[in-house]
Amino acid sequence: MVTEQKLEDLIRQVLSEMQPALPGKSSAQGRDTISIKDYPLGEKRQELLRTPLGKSYTEISLENVLSSKITPEDLRISAETLEMQARIAQEAGRKFFTENLYKAAEMTRIPDERLIAIYDALRPKRSTKEELLAIAGELENKYQARRCAEYVREAVTVYERRRLLRAE
Repeated sequence: MVTEQKLEDLIRQVLSEMQPALPGKSSAQGRDTISIKDYPLGEKRQELLRTPLGKSYTEISLENVLSSKITPEDLRISAETLEMQARIAQEAGRKFFTENLYKAAEMTRIPDERLIAIYDALRPKRSTKEELLAIAGELENKYQARRCAEYVREAVTVYERRRLLRAE
């Protein structure tokens, strides 16, 4: 049987590496000095952890979830958290994981519905070259998602070579 304490522990475990201080906070709080020694953030740098709406990590409890003081939006990961995780991964020599974390940070700025539409457009034979290049431009210009835009451009190159683009 799941007890209230077990559920709270599970929520804390899931959030243990999420939500640093809000954007604009000074680096004196340590966001810019994150290193591998700070991993996992939820245990070693709890003071940096905030929900996307600015609530403290310690405010996350079953009671606050049930009373709606903590909302689903509070449980989403932020670009800042992912970027801190990327710095840790980079220091650990995890090149590809680092790049994926930076892409994920960029994706936090893109609405869920648009992400799903882009995912669908990237499926083989779903889009033309021009449509995918337009998506790359949108990612770069509208959402400042340069890494994600480059990923779509790479997909265009591969899709052309493998004949996976939709015929015009």
